[in-house]
Amino acid sequence: MNLTKRQLDILIAIIEQYAEVAVPVGSVTLAKLFDVSSATIRLEMARLEELGLIQQPYTSAGRIPTDRGYRVYVNHLGEQRQAEHLPIKANDRAKQAFARQIASSGQSADLIIRRAVKGLADATENFGFATIGDQIYTCGLSHLFNQPDFNERADIVALSNLIDNLEPWLAEARPNESISVYIGSENPIGKQSGASLIIARFNSPYSHRSYIGVIGSTRQSYAKVMSLVEQTGYLLEELLKDG
Repeated sequence: MNLTKRQLDILIAIIEQYAEVAVPVGSVTLAKLFDVSSATIRLEMARLEELGLIQQPYTSAGRIPTDRGYRVYVNHLGEQRQAEHLPIKANDRAKQAFARQIASSGQSADLIIRRAVKGLADATENFGFATIGDQIYTCGLSHLFNQPDFNERADIVALSNLIDNLEPWLAEARPNESISVYIGSENPIGKQSGASLIIARFNSPYSHRSYIGVIGSTRQSYAKVMSLVEQTGYLLEELLKDG
């Protein structure tokens, strides 16, 4: 998809502002941000809407991202990291700080994993999970249902179905990327849930099927959440490697 730099920048601004405030983003706000006229912004937004990257939830509202728009954004984050040769692993200081939160001498592997999942859920304000073989660890259901995106009964049912089917899907699908992101309708076990599934695979002495990740609204701070999921996976590798 060919977007001009300004169109991509506007899409990024809409996604990041919407993630922060959960309110549709209008042309006046963007005009101030980019120091151009509201008419110019409206023209660019119209093009983004034609491409299916943003939508207007109701008349006279600003714009919000679509699942397709989020996908363009997440792909851009990956391309940007590769182009800038950014390290996937967190730096040693960050890893040590996170490690101190979830591990100390003498703790069992079970407790380390539970603390890692809780730490990830709290840090991202999402539903956190880890699977080690047939064992699944979860935390943060209250974070999930405290999000304004999930306040209808249908949303709760769809999310509950996603969570119920998470472990068997992971056992069958076995995502093999270092990190996998499934956005909204891309979600293989909850297409109607309005949720994103962000998963990192990590090596574990207990199972060749070890994953950690989060489930949350498509309205995510993807750069932050993806980094935290990856960081937690690498941290668990280090803490569990001696079995």
